[in-house]
Amino acid sequence: MKILKVAAAALAVFASPALAEYPEREVLGVVMWGAGGATDTVARAINPAAEEALGKPIVVLNKSGGAGAISTAFVNAAPADGYTFLYGAENPQLHGVMGVSDIDYGDMYPINILGRGVAVIVVPAASKYQTLAELLDDIAANPNAIKMGSTGPGGLPSTIGALISNATDFDVTAIPFDGEGPGLTAMLGGEVDFMPTGISAAAEQVKAGNMRALAVVNPEPVDTLPDVPAITDTIPEMARFLPWGPFYGVFVRNAVPDDVKATLTEAFSTAATDATFLDLMANRGNVVMNMSGQEAVDFLAKWQQVTVWALQDTGAAKVSPEDLGIARP
Repeated sequence: MKILKVAAAALAVFASPALAEYPEREVLGVVMWGAGGATDTVARAINPAAEEALGKPIVVLNKSGGAGAISTAFVNAAPADGYTFLYGAENPQLHGVMGVSDIDYGDMYPINILGRGVAVIVVPAASKYQTLAELLDDIAANPNAIKMGSTGPGGLPSTIGALISNATDFDVTAIPFDGEGPGLTAMLGGEVDFMPTGISAAAEQVKAGNMRALAVVNPEPVDTLPDVPAITDTIPEMARFLPWGPFYGVFVRNAVPDDVKATLTEAFSTAATDATFLDLMANRGNVVMNMSGQEAVDFLAKWQQVTVWALQDTGAAKVSPEDLGIARP
């Protein structure tokens, strides 16, 4: 009888859901921004390959708001079982200094830093601004009269604006939208005059002739838009901030079990070599990184240092990086 009880107990342990192999069911990938934006584009590009590598469906949910704070909080409030992860961009690394949220990627685990984008400053094709110099001259002559499309404090447009402000006169009025896609649509509708955005969100519209790119926020032109000048051609002082750009990655709660993290890491490492994903990243002007582990942790920390101190130096930060324990790089 005692032997039977031990055998039954052993069977119960092996049958326990806690020991079931991950993943047993579909997984939820929460996209930080709305449909059509750069983060959404990258997420949906890699999602099919990640599903194949993981062996289960990944349901994609767009959950924008609060410059990415809503989705980040949502994922951090989900059960720490690996069935909810974040398709995120750089924004949480700025939330502390912008007074948006206490959560950044230091509180999460980076499954994979998929790639880095290059930003571009665009205007509608019918805009009177033919060059970045013309736009900057008008901004200098008419402080706060020129409207810039934004995604809220800590978003890519506001951060680019802060970097430019640290190099030249740049007093504009920022109009926030729920993501780059909605912001660019609003710009084409005449609601704002220009918008800094990721090349991945604007390249097709530029190539189609609906928008004009005034400059890439990079030390040199990029293959995606080879005829667009580097921002340093007009603002040489920007060189000290470059190269810089938005990044895209996959993140889970720190409390997710290590074996689940390892499974997700392996799946996305494989997915990031998929030919379709690589082609999309190249066509959108993104640099594939496929980075995980300590290398990803170090990248996130360095990116945050450079960017938050740029915001602090321009007066854009609401909270000093020093108060948050972020050392100047």
